[in-house]
Amino acid sequence: MTFAVAALSHAPVLGRVDPGGTIYEEILEAVARTRAFVEDFDPEVVVSFGPDHFNGVLYEMMPPFCIGAQAFGIGDWGTYEGPLPVDADLARRLHYDVLEQGTVDVARSERLYADHGLLQSLEFIFGERFSREFIPVFVNCVGKPLGPMQRIRLLGEAIGKAALKLDKRVLFTASGGLSHDPPIPDFDSAPEEVRERLTSNKVTLEQRQAREEMILKAANEKASGSDKYKDVNSAWDREILGVLASGDLSQADAWRNDWMVAQGGSGAQEMRTWLAAYAALSAAGEYETVEENYWASKPWGCGFGIVTARTSR
Repeated sequence: MTFAVAALSHAPVLGRVDPGGTIYEEILEAVARTRAFVEDFDPEVVVSFGPDHFNGVLYEMMPPFCIGAQAFGIGDWGTYEGPLPVDADLARRLHYDVLEQGTVDVARSERLYADHGLLQSLEFIFGERFSREFIPVFVNCVGKPLGPMQRIRLLGEAIGKAALKLDKRVLFTASGGLSHDPPIPDFDSAPEEVRERLTSNKVTLEQRQAREEMILKAANEKASGSDKYKDVNSAWDREILGVLASGDLSQADAWRNDWMVAQGGSGAQEMRTWLAAYAALSAAGEYETVEENYWASKPWGCGFGIVTARTSR
C-alpha cells in the first residue's frame, strides 16, 4: 500500500493567452514529467479532488463536497463532454467508509457534472480522451458561504483512511490554484438574472460560451497591463506550498477564508483541493515531495504550480 499525489493548477487560458517568457513551454515539460511520475507509480486507484466554476454544481444543490459514483464532463474550455470513466462501485464504497468514520459528512452523486476544474488536470496526466477509471470528489471553492479549512483537512484525512482499507497503490490528484483573481460572481450581491444562472442546473451552451468569452477577455486585459484584477502573489503561493510540503497540515486550520481571498485573489480557494489531496496522502504516514514546480505569471496574474509527492515508505 502506497499513496501518491499529483497536484496541478488548471488554466483554461493555457494555449490561448501567453503567460510570458518560457513559462508555457516549461509547464508542458513539467506536465510530461508528472505523467511519467504517475506511469512509474502505476496507481491501482485514482481519486481526484476538483472544484467547479458554476457550470456543473450550482445553488440548486450546493454541497461542501461530494463523491461522484457516476459523472459527466460538460465540455467547457475544450475538455471532454460526456460520460466519464468512474469506478462506481469503489466510489460508493469509499463514500460509505467515509461516513462510517463519523468525522465529516460528504454527499454522493449518481450524476455529478464536472467542468474543466476537475478535468483539465486529469487530461494533463492521462490524455485528452482518457479511459482510466477514477473517483471524482467535488470540493466547493466558489459557492459562498464556504466552511473552514479544517473541514477540508478532515475530508481528505477521512478519504485517505478509507483508501487505506483498499491496500492498493492510490493516487490522489488535485486541481486548482494558486493565487489568481478571475471574475467570480457573488450570489448575495448579484442581480436576479445572474442569481438564476447560478442556481439552475440547466446551463445552456450559449451561457457557458458567454462566460468563457468573459474570462478570456479578462485574461487578455490582464495580459495587456490592466490593474482591474489582483497581481500574482508569489509570497503567498510559496507559503501555501511550504505548508503542504511540511507534513504539518494542521497549520492550514488557521487559513481564514477572507485572508485567502485578500492574499490570493478570488480563485485562491481552489487550494482547498490541494489540501484535501495532501490530507488524504498523510493518512498513510510521512510523505516527501518528489518534484515542485512553480511559475509566477504576470500576464496571467496568477501563480501556477505542478507538484508530485508520495509516501516515504
